[in-house]
Amino acid sequence: MASPDIVTRKRAVVVGAGPVGCLAALMLAKRGWEVSLFEGRPDPRLPVSKASTKQRSINLAISHRGIAAIQAIDGSMAERFMQTAIPMKGRMIHHFNGKSDSQLYDRDGQCINSIDRSLLNEYFVDEAFRSENIRVFFRHKVQAVDFENKKITFEDMDIAHITTANFDFCVGADGSYSLVRRQLMRVVRMDYQQQYIKPEYIELKMPASQDDEGHLDFALDPNHLHIWPRRSYMLIALPNKDYTFTCTLFAPSEELDRLDTPNIFLNWFKLNFPDALQAIGEKNLINDFTHNPRSPLICTKSNPYHYKDRAILLGDAAHSMVPFYGQGLNCGLEDVRILDVLLNRESVISTVSERTADQEDEPLKRALSRYSQERHKDLVAISELAMANYVEMRHLVTTPNYLARKALDNILYRLSSPQYRPLSSLSALLSNELYAENEPKGWLPLYTLVTFRPDVSYDAVRRAVVRQSEILKGVGYIGAAMLLGVAGVWMSYATRSSRYTR
Repeated sequence: MASPDIVTRKRAVVVGAGPVGCLAALMLAKRGWEVSLFEGRPDPRLPVSKASTKQRSINLAISHRGIAAIQAIDGSMAERFMQTAIPMKGRMIHHFNGKSDSQLYDRDGQCINSIDRSLLNEYFVDEAFRSENIRVFFRHKVQAVDFENKKITFEDMDIAHITTANFDFCVGADGSYSLVRRQLMRVVRMDYQQQYIKPEYIELKMPASQDDEGHLDFALDPNHLHIWPRRSYMLIALPNKDYTFTCTLFAPSEELDRLDTPNIFLNWFKLNFPDALQAIGEKNLINDFTHNPRSPLICTKSNPYHYKDRAILLGDAAHSMVPFYGQGLNCGLEDVRILDVLLNRESVISTVSERTADQEDEPLKRALSRYSQERHKDLVAISELAMANYVEMRHLVTTPNYLARKALDNILYRLSSPQYRPLSSLSALLSNELYAENEPKGWLPLYTLVTFRPDVSYDAVRRAVVRQSEILKGVGYIGAAMLLGVAGVWMSYATRSSRYTR
């Protein structure tokens, strides 16, 4: 009598316990995989971890794409998560003269959301610990990944012990300097590009204010993302739940090199951001300048993102981008949703039999291959759009041409009247489909497409922008021709009139 074919659950390892890694682990666990989540840093919920985040950007902007991705994996998790966010309805532009004006993000009142980075990490880690199918290992630093033999080697840093474990599938979500990506490049003919961007950034903290009754209050309107555009550099501020603002100063490295003492930096800041300085306080500003590091901005691109049925790169490990569209986090979370949809389409299962354990998982292999094919054009598109948005934020938002273009955008948006699609109406669809539309219908502003339409791919957004720009260019040519025509008629009339009056 033949022995029964023993069926076991597949083992996945996820490297990196940030939001993207945690969501990937939760997605696989929900599908029935046995997941091990490795993170080299300590548990973010510990006091030592909280102290280390004080010198980093501690809040992020999450918008519809990121929320839709969380909803696709677990709707109740998304609902709990949004309770910690602060909605921001637009940009508040702070001018040199001290005046400010609001630029709303969307005609229908849709918002992006400021979320504390440390709270975000804690939230996702808590969710991972709640899953029976996930084991989380902090201070476990991955040393090597053998994709051919499906083995991962890591060091338990608490006891200085190196261990090897087996896996069926490896997810690299370990950031811009990904070790998994470096190991993957040994077995994959991967195109890879890394670029350091000219600006660097310094984190500053704007403390809570007090109202007339002595209660804590925000120093600025908390429902805006505040921007001080200053041509080649800028300051931004996002609200936190504790009534503080996290401020980030972006400036070219040579400009920051010149500000080499606290007094020089203070005087420069006072000249360029006097109202921000009043809210931050000179003592706080000098303390942040002295203790917070200057950090570089890096942009990376790679292709493909997978290897056979063994591995995939997600989030910054696959594509790190500049933060000027607030899409780094959103894009990384969307990666997980896209992968989940493709796993469904190929009917990838979470079990393996003893008889087929040494065979390639063909459905998983097809899903990962399609992920690389489908996702690459989107990731290139959002990286380019994010870089272009830096120029807009630090300078163009104050120029007449930009304001005129934005006004025309809104007029055409209203005239074409595309149907308003709230996020709640898209959630069910995006749990099963990559996107709803290949080409968005009607006229939609770029920011609305990127931020509030997760049913439209980034690549489709880029194509729509090119199409709409060509239309605007044509309108400009027609307007110029009409102006020249009117000018010509007027000059002809003026010439004839001057003859009669001689």
